[in-house]
Amino acid sequence: MIENEDKISDLKEANPIDAAEWLFTHNRNCAQAICAAFGPDLGLPRPLALAVSSGLGAGLSRQAEVCGAVSGALLILGLRHNGEKAKVYQAGQEFIKRFKTRHGSIICRELLPCDISTEVGYMTAKEQGIFSSVCPKLVRAAAEILEDLIKDS
Repeated sequence: MIENEDKISDLKEANPIDAAEWLFTHNRNCAQAICAAFGPDLGLPRPLALAVSSGLGAGLSRQAEVCGAVSGALLILGLRHNGEKAKVYQAGQEFIKRFKTRHGSIICRELLPCDISTEVGYMTAKEQGIFSSVCPKLVRAAAEILEDLIKDS
């Protein structure tokens, strides 16, 4: 686990699963957490990983569509397989299958107990601590699945 929670540089020593969870709980969105945890090992500098994935969080820019952790994982699989479409699609389909098996869906509004694309749903999620109770588990699950797929490829 990450010892000094104030330093993002400590992520160099963390495994990507712990790093993803830490990033999410330290003001990064779900897609950023996955991309910034796994990207550096695949040649994507962390600042660039944070930038390119920033619009994917909260189900594609808080539209509660595809979970940002899933979107981030698909970006990483694209890097891992050097953009070879057939390999990326195969790995992406396997990722989605495993995530759905664990959580029943890849859609943010179905994974969370409220629809964060609405102002009422977003405020409800904040008030009920959904972003600190449910989302970190989804980020961690995505990171675990992603790590397995990367190891297997």
